Parts: sequence; structure tokens; C-alpha cells
Amino acid sequence: MLALMAAGGVVFPGLFVLSRLGLRFLMGWSEADATIVSVRGVSSVQAAMASAAGCIIASSCQDVMEDKHWLTEAYVSFAAPYFVYDMYAMFLCHCHQRRQQGDTHVAAFVRREMLMVLHHAFMVLFCLPASLVWRRGKGDYFQGVLLLAELSTPFVSLAKVLMQLEKEHTLLYKVNGVLTLLVFFACRVALFPYLYLAYSRYASMSVHQAVLEAPWQCNVGAALLWPLQVYWMALMCRRAFRLLTGRSHTKVKKTP
Repeated sequence: MLALMAAGGVVFPGLFVLSRLGLRFLMGWSEADATIVSVRGVSSVQAAMASAAGCIIASSCQDVMEDKHWLTEAYVSFAAPYFVYDMYAMFLCHCHQRRQQGDTHVAAFVRREMLMVLHHAFMVLFCLPASLVWRRGKGDYFQGVLLLAELSTPFVSLAKVLMQLEKEHTLLYKVNGVLTLLVFFACRVALFPYLYLAYSRYASMSVHQAVLEAPWQCNVGAALLWPLQVYWMALMCRRAFRLLTGRSHTKVKKTP
């Protein structure tokens, strides 16, 4: 476990450094553009890896509670350092974006990205021990399905990159916007109700009973994470509505 965490602690920052250097010195990009695009690129790589792991795990588990797959704990351990790295990477993006306003200190970053900071801290402090310790080796299927939540990240990242490159009026941006809404809804908003539905079918009980009978860690995680996904979905829908109606743009907070 510690070896996998150490590997993740090298891989994700290493990809970021290599990408930023490549964009700056090989492509001639500015430091700000190279940093922001590299952060999004690493996020997309991690999301692709998590989604692939989730597909493998979920598809291999016939019994949603008892079946096990070695990749479950292995990938969670490997990806844990990503959330620590990503908070620092987000701070770098904040510094480049707010440099003209002078808001490049940590306090300003935390105020502006409070939800994302809390989300990442929750993933490390709660979801990591819940996945590796508290669930006691049961429910690998559900862990795999949860990893599929990352499937929406490449679409969100592409939208941010296109905005950074001022390509918001291209067909690619519009098509990606539609796909972002669909994938985000399926993989983030509908995900948690599906988990309870799958558990209710396994235990032959109603969804209401499944919520009451589920382990406390599951209910705490869902109660804190699901409203956040609904909130981000609402922000994206509002932005999409403004774009379709030609109204002025409003800043949308970063989604994971």
C-alpha cells in the first residue's frame, strides 16, 4: 500500500512537470497557459485510469458485496496522492489567473475554491480510510462503480482548456458541453441513487430500507458528496442555458 502511494506521489506531479516543461519549451506557450493546461491534462489522465479501473472491477464482481478484485485497493492507494497534488496544482492555477488582482495568497485561494478544497480534503481524510479500512474488504463492486465518477473529468477538463484558449465559440466546445452534461449527470448525479438501488436488489429490500441498512460510512459519504454533485450540475446547466440564450457568461466553479 505504501509503495503504491509513493508511486502515485511521483507519477502525478511528474506528469505535471513534464507536461508543463514540454508546453513551455517545445510549444512556446506562456507559463500560465502551460500550467493550467498541464493541470487539466493530468486530471484527465488520472480520470481515465480511474474509469478503466472502475470498469474492470465492477465488471468482474458478480456478487456485489463478497466478490473481490486486487485492483480495488491497489488503485485507491495509488490515486490517493493525486488529491494532495491536485490541491497544490489548483493553487498554482489560481495564482496565474489572479495575479493581476494580487490575490495570489493561500487565503484567497481557499475562499475562492472552498468547495474544491473541502472535496479534496474529504476524499483523503474520509474516503481513503473508508475504502481501505472501514469497509473490511467488502463491496468491491461498489468501489469500482464509484471510480466511474471520474469519467466526467476529461470532458470538464477539455471545456476548461478550450475556455483558456478562447475557443468557446467552436463546434468542439459546444459538442463537448452537451457530452459534459450527459456524462456528469450519469456518472456523478445518478451514481449515488444507483448504488442504493443496487444494494437494495442485492439485499432484497426497498431502496428506503437500503438507505437505513447501509453502513454509516456509505451514508455519510453520500450525504456529503451527492449534494455537491447536484450543485455543480446545476451550475453547469445554468452556464449552458446562458450560452444557448446568448446571455453574458458567469464564472462557474471548478468541478472535479
